[in-house]
Amino acid sequence: MATATSENTAANESKDGNEQKPSQDQKDQKGAPGQPQKNPRKRKLLMIGLAILVIVAGLGVWGWYEVYGQWYESTDDAYVNGNVVEITPQVTGTVVSIGADDGDLVREGQTLVQFDPNDAEVALQSAEANLGKVVRQVRGLYSSVDGIKAQLAAQRAEVQKAQDNYNRRRNLAAGGAISQEELSHAKDDLTSAQNALANIQQQLATSTALIDDTQVSSHPDVKAAAAQLRQAYLNSARSTLIAPVTGYVAKRTVQLGQRVQPGTALMAVIPLDQLWIDANFKETQLGKMRIGQPVDIEADLYGSDVKYSGTVDSVGAGTGSAFALLPAQNATGNWIKIVQRVPVRIHINPDELANHPLRIGLSTVVDVNLHDQSGPVLAQQPPKQASFTTDVYVKQLADADTLIARLIHENSASAPGKTAQR
Repeated sequence: MATATSENTAANESKDGNEQKPSQDQKDQKGAPGQPQKNPRKRKLLMIGLAILVIVAGLGVWGWYEVYGQWYESTDDAYVNGNVVEITPQVTGTVVSIGADDGDLVREGQTLVQFDPNDAEVALQSAEANLGKVVRQVRGLYSSVDGIKAQLAAQRAEVQKAQDNYNRRRNLAAGGAISQEELSHAKDDLTSAQNALANIQQQLATSTALIDDTQVSSHPDVKAAAAQLRQAYLNSARSTLIAPVTGYVAKRTVQLGQRVQPGTALMAVIPLDQLWIDANFKETQLGKMRIGQPVDIEADLYGSDVKYSGTVDSVGAGTGSAFALLPAQNATGNWIKIVQRVPVRIHINPDELANHPLRIGLSTVVDVNLHDQSGPVLAQQPPKQASFTTDVYVKQLADADTLIARLIHENSASAPGKTAQR
């Protein structure tokens, strides 16, 4: 009995102990003492907020692309470029004077380099003397024609006289008044006079051919001598090198006493009012780019404080690598695709450029507004006039022509009135 009672008591205690002890899952749900319990509702709200944030960001990116991104293309691979006018001689010479140095402002027509003029002056004087001599020789041709015409008239009279004399003797010989020998002499005189007439006519034709349909100034010999004088004058004028444009001197390499040959680069003149920007856009940025679209420009020299406006002037006809000194040959080895860049020339507002000058080679950032799609992708018409011109050399040739006209007049002044009018 005692044993049975003990077993029942132990079973009851074990049952009570099992009912009071919590399970491990219950402990996990309640968590450790002092640790906050997880809230499924808060977790759900957090996920919804994150999704809304992603949607708003996506809408913002889409709105930015629709309003701005697809209508603007920008690049910082853009540099100021311009004309570098090389000063190179056209004749050989020894430098005796240099009129400007690096950084100096020079005006169009200003003397930059002066050669020793002695050799050119001697050649010019020789050409002047030759032209005067040729003009006088041509005047002699006109005078000889007049003289031959006078001889022709006199010889015709001799022929007529010999013809009349022969006719009289022929009638007399028929009546036996004179001998046949005298008639034969008359016939010989007539033949001789006719031959002399033919000879003079031939001389007149030859002399006339040398001056036919010409004046002294337009005679081929005079024009050839004038061309020689013109060349000598130009050589003399070219011993002084002048600035073809207004700009600033750069890259001066010439020195005093230097013997230079034609084509040697002595210095350069850079017109800083004729600058543009070469912006190298990626090929993926050119789809909507058109000539005439407005451009905002910012130069690293002035920073964001100075803004330039411009327009797309032209789009390059090829990529930069296509015109490189050693273009890529992708078919000869391993090929790796690289996004190519195409140069786009941008015209700068000249008023803004005058207020804030730029220099060749400076870095810029350009932003092209693509909204206006009315312009062409490439130029449709050739230029109507030359983009860059200079007339400083026209005066040289005009002065040479003035000298030639004066020499022709001076050497023709004593010519007979009839000859001078031809």
